[in-house]
Amino acid sequence: MFSAILLEKDESGQRVEIAELAEERLPDGDVTVEVEYSTLNYKDALAITGSSPVVRGFPMVPGIDLAGVVTGSTHADWEKGDRVVLNGWGVGESHWGGLAQRARLKGDWLVPLPSGFTSCEAMAIGTAGYTASLCVDALLAHGTRPEQGEVLVTGATGGVGSVAIALLAEAGFQVAAVTGKPAEEGYLRSLGAATVLDRAGFAERGRPLQKERWAAVVDTAGSHTLANACAQTRYGGAVAACGLAQGMDLPASVAPFILRGVSLLGIDSVMAPKARRLAAWKRLSRDLDVRVLDSIAREVALGEAIAAADELMAGTVRGRIVVDVNR
Repeated sequence: MFSAILLEKDESGQRVEIAELAEERLPDGDVTVEVEYSTLNYKDALAITGSSPVVRGFPMVPGIDLAGVVTGSTHADWEKGDRVVLNGWGVGESHWGGLAQRARLKGDWLVPLPSGFTSCEAMAIGTAGYTASLCVDALLAHGTRPEQGEVLVTGATGGVGSVAIALLAEAGFQVAAVTGKPAEEGYLRSLGAATVLDRAGFAERGRPLQKERWAAVVDTAGSHTLANACAQTRYGGAVAACGLAQGMDLPASVAPFILRGVSLLGIDSVMAPKARRLAAWKRLSRDLDVRVLDSIAREVALGEAIAAADELMAGTVRGRIVVDVNR
């Protein structure tokens, strides 16, 4: 038996509970993992609260991230005792996820736990930090360099934004952080932000072309924030778009793209190929000072994750929530 957050749904609506489940109920897969830590992401909060139909089938164990130890495998790449990390692949949406003490998965979804991280540290990074690393990799591949100017990071106190600031600062960039939480300015500067801006200046419809300022952007918001960021990006700059915290819409003009040569880079963390995942985790293990994780993340027990999902939906969470599934 193992403990898990279990989502069920019937005519009366969705229910969520901490359940004791038999291992025989685990879904098909060629690798079984004893989970040590998971996380609570925005998508997990949507699933747990039922705020959006992200779950593709019930019953479901949410949790798009996990880190743990292989206890059984018929996959050629993994054997008992291997330490692994999983991010995305529809886990927690269409396949039972990481907010449980045990998981059965496809071995192709896994990557090795970087040697510089513990399972807890890897989950303090989680999909959010891995997505931030994908964004930085994409901007650097585009040719963005520190001497070209400032890089804007929206949703800066969130998990993606927090790690993006730390990685960009380590790479030598001057970072401007956008937040709706002015009290967190000290936190953002401690991560490496040189400038802190009020998100209100980005949240409403703006002109199609605005004063050029940003060499590049990491955007987690979408909607008007992304449109304004594009309109302010300098000639030849790039915008890495990875989120929709403000909305899925993009009320923008083609002007930045056809008059300034701005590139809009879509960043998908869920189905990214393994080579891109390994590169992102390599950057994290090389460039992210694990000491910053103490300020980025807080830890909760499995039983506390349900309440923490409500906090996340209310927008009161800073950084990352790590879930110790064994307490």
